[in-house]
Amino acid sequence: MNTTSTQPGGKSALTSAESDRKPRLWLWSQAILDSFAWTVALFLAVLLRYELDIHLINFAGLGILVAVAVATQLIAGWYMALYRGRYTFGSIHEARVLVAVTLIVCVVTSIVLSIFISELHVARSVAVIAFPFAALSMAAIRYAKRLYVEGKPIFGEEAQKTLIYGAGFLGNSLVTRMVQDPESPYVPVGLVDDDATKKHLRLSSVSVIGGGHELPELIKRTKSTVVVLAMAHLSSKRIREISDSVSGLGVKVLILPPLQEMLSPDTNRDHQGGLTDFREIDVADLIGRTPVETEVEQIAGYIRGKRVLVTGAGGSIGSELCRQLSSFSPAELIMLDRDESGLQHTQLSIEGHGLLDNENIVLADIRDADSLNEIFAVRRPEVVFHAAALKHAPLLQMYPQEGWKTNVLGSLNVLQAARSVGVETYVNISTDKAASPTTALGHSKRAAEKLTSWMAGQTQQRYVSVRFGNVLGSRGSMLPLFTDQINKGGPVTVTHPDITRFFMTIPEACQLVIQAGAIGHGGDVLILDMGEPVRILDVAERMIAMSGRSIEIKITGLRPSEKLHEQLTGDDEIKDPDGHPKISHTHAKPLDPADLDLALWLQRCQDEAGPNGASIDDSDGDVAAGA
Repeated sequence: MNTTSTQPGGKSALTSAESDRKPRLWLWSQAILDSFAWTVALFLAVLLRYELDIHLINFAGLGILVAVAVATQLIAGWYMALYRGRYTFGSIHEARVLVAVTLIVCVVTSIVLSIFISELHVARSVAVIAFPFAALSMAAIRYAKRLYVEGKPIFGEEAQKTLIYGAGFLGNSLVTRMVQDPESPYVPVGLVDDDATKKHLRLSSVSVIGGGHELPELIKRTKSTVVVLAMAHLSSKRIREISDSVSGLGVKVLILPPLQEMLSPDTNRDHQGGLTDFREIDVADLIGRTPVETEVEQIAGYIRGKRVLVTGAGGSIGSELCRQLSSFSPAELIMLDRDESGLQHTQLSIEGHGLLDNENIVLADIRDADSLNEIFAVRRPEVVFHAAALKHAPLLQMYPQEGWKTNVLGSLNVLQAARSVGVETYVNISTDKAASPTTALGHSKRAAEKLTSWMAGQTQQRYVSVRFGNVLGSRGSMLPLFTDQINKGGPVTVTHPDITRFFMTIPEACQLVIQAGAIGHGGDVLILDMGEPVRILDVAERMIAMSGRSIEIKITGLRPSEKLHEQLTGDDEIKDPDGHPKISHTHAKPLDPADLDLALWLQRCQDEAGPNGASIDDSDGDVAAGA
C-alpha cells in the first residue's frame, strides 16, 4: 500500500523521505523481533528438553546456537524477500514465506548441532522443539500488529461513515483498503449482505449488521452518509431497487465500475485507481448496466491477424468498435471517417496520442465511391464494420435526400468497394428503426440491410447486418440532452408520457456487434437483445431527482412519423434464435442496386408515415423503394 497521500487542500500528507522511512523502520524492527523470537524459542526448547533443570544447560553452546539461528533467519529472510517489503503485511503469502524461512533455520541449526554436538553440549532435538515456538511467535507478532492497525484505524475529520453492501470478495477487499488507509475518505461502519448465513461475520473488524431489506434502518442506526455497492454483475433492476430504497435519506450511493472499465485506460478521466474507482450511480446504471459474456476465441478467429476497416470510426459506435477490435490483435486496424476531430479522439483513446500521422487513420467520405475504391484497393481489408451513417430521425425527416445519399448510396459504395477486394466478413450497423420503418431514417437503414443481403448473395461471403436500439451516452442521444436541459434549469422535454425506447450501453452493443460478426450467415439481420423497453418519462423524472433540483417536464407531442413504441423485429419478419443468449436473427430480403429509385423511395417514406408515425402500409412492396 502506498503510504504517500494527498490531502484535500493539496498538500502532501507525508514527504517522500518520511513515507520511505516508515516501511524501512518497520521491516528492521520486524527482523529484530524475529531474532528475539528464535532466542526465546531455543531457550524454551532447551528448558523442555532438560525437564526445566537449568543446571544442565550449557549457556555458551546455547548462545552460539542462537547466533547461528538468528543469522540464518536474517539471511534466508532477506533472500526470500521477507524483510524487503514484497509481501502484504500479515497476509497468507507472507505466512507461507515465514514458515519456509523458519524451516530453513530449523534444518541449519539441526545440522550444526549434529556436527558440533560434542563442542556445544546441546541436545540435537532442541532445534526441532524450537521450530513451532519460533514460527508461532513470529506469526503472533504479525497478527497482533495487524489487529492493532485494523482494529483502531485513524481517519480524518472529513471521513464519511460508510456502509458496504456486499460481504464477499469485493466487500472484504474494500474494507481492508479503507481501514488500512489513514487518508481514506470513507469510514466503514458496517457491512450489508443478503446472505443470512453471513450475519455477524466480521471482516477486518467490521461486522455484517443486516440484509438489504433493512438498509434504510441500518443507515439511520449507523448515521451513514455513503453506501458502497460492492457486488459484481449487479443488474440495473437491483441498482434501481437499492437506489429507490434509500431515496430521501440523504445518502450517497457509490458503485464500482465494471472491472474492464477500471483496468482500461481512459483519456477522458483522471484515473488514479484505489478508492477513487468509486463513482455515483447514474442513469446508465439504472437503465442497462448488463454484463456481456463474449466468446473471445470465436471472435479472435476472424479478427486476429486480419486487416480490419471500420467506417464511421470517429463516431460513438465506431470509436468503441475500434477500441475493442484493437484488443483482438488485428494485423491492421484501418479507421475511416470524414470527421477529423472524431478520428483524432479515437486515435487518442487507442494509441495515447492524436497526432493523426499514421496510416491507420483514413480521412474519407463514404459518399465518394471513387475514393473508397482507391482506399480499398490499396489497403485491401479482409473484415469491414460499416458504422458510418446519419442517425438523427427528426433531421432526416426534414432532409430525407441526405439520408438517401449517406445511408443508402454511401452504404452501397462501401459494399461495392468491399466486394472488389474480396472482403470476407462485412458487418453493417443498423437500427431498430429499420423494423417496420415509418421514418426516412428507418427506411434508409432498411434499404442498407437489404443491399447488404443482396451483396451476401453475390459474394457468398458473410455479409450481415446488426440491428439494435438506442445506445446510452452517444452523441445527440437522450441522456446528454436531458443533462444539458437540467443544467440549464429546464424544462426537460419529453414527446409523450407513455413513449418507450430500448437502451443499451455502447460497450455492450459493440461487444455484441463483434460477436455477431462471428456467428452470422450471409444475408442475416442479427438482432441484439435490448432487454425491456424503458419509459422515457421515468428516465427524465429519475435524472431530475438525482440532480436535486426542481425542473419542469414539458410534453411536446410525438414528432411526425415517430413511433410510440419501437420494435426490433418487423411485422413481416420472423425472429429466430442464433445460438447466443443475446443475439437472434431474421433475414433481409435482397435488394438489387439496379432497382433503387430515389423518387419511389421518397414516395414510400411519405406514404408509410401516418398520424404520429403509425405505419399505413407495411407490405413488402419494395422493389424500387428499398424500404
